[in-house]
Order: sequence, then C-alpha cells, then structure tokens
Amino acid sequence: MSANPNPSPSEPVHQTLDHVDHYLRVGQESNASDIHLGVNSRPIWRRNGILEPIWLQAPVLTDQDTQRLADTFLTDAQKAQLEERGDVDFAYANDFGRFRTSVVRHRLGVDLVFRIINTKVRTMDELGLPESLKLLTQYHNGLVLVTGAVGSGKSTTLAALVDEINRNRRDHIITLEDPIEYLLPSKGCHVTQREVHTHTVSFGAALRGSLREDPDVIMVGEMRDLETIQLAITAAETGHLVLGTLHTGNASRTLDRVLDVFPTDQREQIRIMVSESLRGVVSQQLVPKADGSGRVLALEVLVNTPAVANVIREGKTFMLPGIIQTGRKLGMRLMDDSLMELYHRKLITKDEAIARAEQKQLMRQFCARG
Repeated sequence: MSANPNPSPSEPVHQTLDHVDHYLRVGQESNASDIHLGVNSRPIWRRNGILEPIWLQAPVLTDQDTQRLADTFLTDAQKAQLEERGDVDFAYANDFGRFRTSVVRHRLGVDLVFRIINTKVRTMDELGLPESLKLLTQYHNGLVLVTGAVGSGKSTTLAALVDEINRNRRDHIITLEDPIEYLLPSKGCHVTQREVHTHTVSFGAALRGSLREDPDVIMVGEMRDLETIQLAITAAETGHLVLGTLHTGNASRTLDRVLDVFPTDQREQIRIMVSESLRGVVSQQLVPKADGSGRVLALEVLVNTPAVANVIREGKTFMLPGIIQTGRKLGMRLMDDSLMELYHRKLITKDEAIARAEQKQLMRQFCARG
C-alpha cells in the first residue's frame, strides 16, 4: 500500500492503492474526465481527451489487484450482477463526488472505468452556449435533441438546458437517466429524477409511466431504440417538452437516425410528426485546445423553421446543411462554421479543424488562407 493514500500525479507511486476512492480523488483534483483501472495496465486517466498513465512509476495492475479494487466499493447486489451478466453500470457516489461507473469482466479479469461527473450543474452562460439555445427551453411542447459522440459533453449541455428551465419556469420536470449523473434540486420547478435499472426497468417503461405523472418537461438520457424514440415523439406531440440525446454527429444524421429506426410503412407518418414536433437539434464536439490547456466546444445548431419542416416531411435531409447556412440570423450554425471560427480565434489547430470537418477540402482551403 502507498504511504500516501492520495498521492498527487507528480509523486512517485510504486504500489497499488488500496481503494478506488484514492484514484478517483487524484483524477478529480487533476481535472481528468475518466479513470481506467484495467488488468495488465498502469492506472490511466483521460485528460483533455487524451488517454495516458497517471503515474509512469506505478506498477501494472494484475487481475487480483482489479478484483480487490472492485470488491472495495461494489455492493452485494452489484457483485451478483457482475457475476451473472459479466458487467454492471451505475452511478457511484462517495463523500467528494459522483462517478458514472462501469465494471466489466473480460478475458484477463475485471476492468473498472469511471467517468468523473462535475457535481455542480453549470449554467448555459458558464458553458458558453449561444443565447439562441435559451429559446429552446421556453417551449411548452416539442422535441429538443442534443447529439454527439461519447464524451462530447451531451450530458453537461442537457443538464444546463434543464437547469435553465428549472430556474425560470414553474413546471414538473421528470428526468429518465442511466445512471443519474447530475443531481438537480428543485428550484422554480418540481424535479423528479428516475434511474433506469434502479427505479424502473427501461427507458421505454419509464417514459410510458411518466405520461401519467403530470409532467411538463421530460428529459430522456438516451433515445436508444424504437420504443423510446416513438414514445418521445408521442409525448412531444401531446403537449410535453421532451429533451433527449442521440449518438449522432450532426443535424441531418440525427434526423436520419430518428426516422430510419421506424419500419418503412410508418416513416411517412413519422416524418410528418417529427416535422411538426421538432424544436431544435444541437450537435457538439469537444476539441482539444491548441495550447493544450483543455478542450473547447464546437456546435452545430438546427432550429425548426417552415423550410426545415418541409425538408423533413419530404425526406430530403441532405438539404439541411444549406438551410442551416442561410439561417444564421435565427441562431443556426454548421459544425464546420463553428470549427472555422475556433481556428480563426487560434483556439484549435489546423489539424484538428480539418480532421473534424465535414467538408475537409473547404476546411483545408480556409486554413490555408490563415
């Protein structure tokens, strides 16, 4: 065991620490986003999007080490689930933070992965989100989608949108999450937070049940399947504001994903429903800063207009980028425009801008002009 249970990354660590909390504290204090404790690997963290060892001197973890670390914090029920299913996902809380946790059994033993949750919900202003997005929180019905890859900050943006509603309205907000990440105390609104697999069996079951709980706003942590997407669209049509997330990279792919999940014979009807209920799509990436000091947010924003609704009805989502480009006065922006702005402000490198662009040749030409 290390002589210091909470060593800093600059201190040499030559022994395995005796509890996962010690690793989590180091990660939290050093602004890491994730901690990996895996078999045949040194303890690793992800900072500014890059995976690297916390301590170069630390010993490689054995299967006995990771099993012992898992035993330090898993409940009996979680251990039983790990034994039965081979994996267990939940929100772990200790006296200094909350962590989205995944423990998985694999060929070499047990691996532990933690996403460090910033327990303070940051406001839209603190996140630097554009003012136009506040308009999306003022609707009393419809569908708002926040999309992006894993680790792109969707949960943080969604929590900020819900917080904006919570502070400025007098409504009932129901959140459905897997697991609950940010704790949202009731402010102007009454907030009910439900965790899938803890308080309900699935997103679909929770969403169906929520419609009988007098909600005004429903936040769906992830719209994964046909049932959840169908229920979310129905809820948006029947007088509720629904906020949800999808793992898609831009607005047109988001709408393709929503529509393509339905059987072919239902798609025309669904296109009409989505064209009427959609309020907006926010797609985002977190891009490493040029100076290595962190990451910066790049956004694509689609706001529903008659032109957007017409394109959705006709199934011509490939036309959306052009509509977004001409809708800047309404707060719309393309991801490539956001990347160009960040490069122009010298916040990101040319290589990052080109690698993340949709139109790579146009981005190369823009960057060449300097």
